[in-house]
Amino acid sequence: MKVIKFGGSSLASAQQLQKVVQIVKDDATRKFVVVSAPGKRSDEDIKVTDLLISYHEKYLNNEDPQEFIQKIIARYENIMDELAIDKTILADIQQSVEALAQLPKENNPHLFDAFLASGENNNAKLVAAFFKEQGLPAVYKNPHDLGIIVTDEPGNARILPSSYEKIRRYRDSEEIFVVPGFFGYTEAGEICTFSRGGSDITGSIVAAGVQADLYENFTDVDGIFVAHPGIVRQPKTIKELTYREMRELAYAGFAVLHDEALMPAYKAHIPVVIKNTNNPSHPGTLITTKREADAEPVVGIASDQNFATIYISKYLMNRELGFGRKVLEILENMGLSYEHMPSGIDDISIVLRERQLTPEIEEHLIHELEQELKPDELRITHGLSMIMIVGEGMQRRIGVTADSTAALAKNKINLEMINQGSSEVSIMFGIREEEEKHAIRALYETFFGEQAE
Repeated sequence: MKVIKFGGSSLASAQQLQKVVQIVKDDATRKFVVVSAPGKRSDEDIKVTDLLISYHEKYLNNEDPQEFIQKIIARYENIMDELAIDKTILADIQQSVEALAQLPKENNPHLFDAFLASGENNNAKLVAAFFKEQGLPAVYKNPHDLGIIVTDEPGNARILPSSYEKIRRYRDSEEIFVVPGFFGYTEAGEICTFSRGGSDITGSIVAAGVQADLYENFTDVDGIFVAHPGIVRQPKTIKELTYREMRELAYAGFAVLHDEALMPAYKAHIPVVIKNTNNPSHPGTLITTKREADAEPVVGIASDQNFATIYISKYLMNRELGFGRKVLEILENMGLSYEHMPSGIDDISIVLRERQLTPEIEEHLIHELEQELKPDELRITHGLSMIMIVGEGMQRRIGVTADSTAALAKNKINLEMINQGSSEVSIMFGIREEEEKHAIRALYETFFGEQAE
């Protein structure tokens, strides 16, 4: 039995929904369908979620929101017209969208969540109605009725462990459940949305709850590429990778699947496959707990921008008791979080997101570090990118770091920082942002034996 999730691009139009219903029909084991809100039909189009955000802003500012109410309803009606299906469900959708403007504004921390969740919730009603007209035994299933009960943390809800047992009751249902993604309900009955990648999280939760054999996540690409296709020309698709590799790549910039979305499926030992709605016969990328990693030591190359490093050097730093603690205390007291902290005998580098460092904060930070630590050298470097190469096979392959640094040196790319995690699954390089694309192409050609341009 499979749980299947479709993203916004897969549900943006009637044409896409025709593909979706065929995918569900092609495999009778696809019993739970999790859906996002309708996405963009073209680059110039607006997502339903973005329309709901504008609607919320108008309502909150006591401005007339009718323009956005009509646009939202029109998106659903347009899909129904193109599908030529019974529009009975449209009245329900219209009432649901208009009712948002009746919700209390004051002392309502769940207001924004209620607006955002409307996109997925109404789309699930539409999709279920379409499936039924196409002869599938489909029903809309509200997350509350399914048992998705979450913590009371608006915009950052987490599933309560007791939910899985509630969801499991529906495992052997003969019907196909169409479930809206992105949100659950608190124990008090309030709507609460998950963090970014929320519909992926719902799919993972449902898969864990019903103990699915496979969680299929359909998007608009053939799987996860070994490098960003905007940087490397026609990069290879990763056939298989582990949860640990996927988490490292997602952290370092891969946007196909948010790493937190994997956790429910990971804990339940359920494999996940990333597939393409527009090319469903492609095998996609399989994410599992273990894989044979001897053939290729590196499975992917990811990158992220807008980092800064704080470099601190002091002779005999290693003998100064509590030096690292003092650094962390200063960061904590200033409300700064760090990403990495590679160190040597007499020096230490703190890598953090650049957006945290306003000129005033940076000046205060330098003052505090100098006063407390009395360093021989202290400097902050801006405009860095972090490039990460990831692969379980690096543990058993000698020379991956040497091959990487040699490739970067050959291309005259200077390293600002290098850091290898204790798990030996990833190696991170800090370089200047302007050299990021050049570095990724050099590493791609080294480890995948293809021209990157």
